[in-house]
Amino acid sequence: MANVPTKETIKRRTIEDMKSLGVHKPQYNRVVDLYAELVFQFLTLNKKFEDEGYKYESFTAAGGAKKSPIVATLESLRKDILAYSDRLCLNPKSLENVTVEKKGKSALAAALAEMDE
Repeated sequence: MANVPTKETIKRRTIEDMKSLGVHKPQYNRVVDLYAELVFQFLTLNKKFEDEGYKYESFTAAGGAKKSPIVATLESLRKDILAYSDRLCLNPKSLENVTVEKKGKSALAAALAEMDE
């Protein structure tokens, strides 16, 4: 697996993605920062999980097996990332429910404005 991008790189790319989708506003940057931190943590832990050979079970003192703590953490982060990506309109389903603001006037608005003059 490649190196994990920095939190700042993740944040910058997220903002670029949001701008290209037409859903970014500077007021969202605090939430983007939290999202970038979660993604960074997830990628870092996922790399560690991979480096350790994907050990998904750990054994208890009683001799039984249970889910490894790193797997539980990755699952929790995955759920949190999904929730934040919904809020930031970074997935197709959440983007369906948003009206994207367009820069400039639409053709109809421009034509109506000309009629008023």
